[in-house]
Amino acid sequence: MDTLQWMLDSDPALRWQVERDLAGALPEVWEATRAKVATEGFGAELLSHQGDDGQWAGGAFFPAEFDQNADGQPWTSTTPTLTMLREFGLDARVLDGTAEKLRANSRWEYDDLPYWDGEVDVCINASTLANGAWLGTDVAKLRQWFLDHQLDDGGWNCEWVEGSTRSSFHSTLNALKGMLAYEQYEGPDPVLAASRRRGEEYLLKRRLLYRLSDGELVGPWVDKFAWPFRWFYSALNALNYFRESALHAGTGPDPRFTQAIDVVLGDRTDDGTWIQGRRHPGEVWIEVDVDAGEPSKWLTFYATRVLNWWADAGRLD
Repeated sequence: MDTLQWMLDSDPALRWQVERDLAGALPEVWEATRAKVATEGFGAELLSHQGDDGQWAGGAFFPAEFDQNADGQPWTSTTPTLTMLREFGLDARVLDGTAEKLRANSRWEYDDLPYWDGEVDVCINASTLANGAWLGTDVAKLRQWFLDHQLDDGGWNCEWVEGSTRSSFHSTLNALKGMLAYEQYEGPDPVLAASRRRGEEYLLKRRLLYRLSDGELVGPWVDKFAWPFRWFYSALNALNYFRESALHAGTGPDPRFTQAIDVVLGDRTDDGTWIQGRRHPGEVWIEVDVDAGEPSKWLTFYATRVLNWWADAGRLD
């Protein structure tokens, strides 16, 4: 199988990224494909479900009619939908007016707090920080929230509100992703960048995989890959973040990534693809990848891109 052609035969949300990052296409080629995200396939489908009030499914993080007994967390509300559209590469101008509508109409399910001010969950706030910067609205208060809630060990934990003082791999990675996106959209921010470097060091000390206390894998999920990444930590999700962070800073990969790279290499099949580990349960507007056990174009793209970055730095034999 020609793996590159297989990945190119995909929805515009993925195809433009394959063209840009793996196929070496000219900007006018991948930019034209990226523009189709608004009018074709996954992106167009998600856009079609936006309500007149600017929200999706009538809620900030949960649908207005969320069934507490449903199987898994739903992914149809405003925050996960905006996050997916941003990750698909949608031009923010397509959503002109959405930020203002959300400021006027959307409140968090937690304590009825204003949407763009965030709530108490690190992972939710990280997505909101990134999405707000992408849409060009004022999220300065939320930016400061991450500085104020960084723990002494350098990371973050969604359970800080319950008194936790030890950071979480999941929460820390999500915080880093949101902060990096803010810097990418808003421009240089030395204070935020310094905080982010402390958070990166929390994961780097643990080589992206292990507990410091006993050197064991931090959890059974760390080497299990699934797309969409959502808020779940994995070695591949982390490496994808660190690649973007390094490119943003103009630096190369850290040698402490070696064992995480080995985990990614170990999951590559003989035909050069990566297999979908599972689907995160919960209602979605549209399935954007294959069932568990099937070759995933998205995972193959992210893994191939990370390995190419590592190889380009001379770290892959």
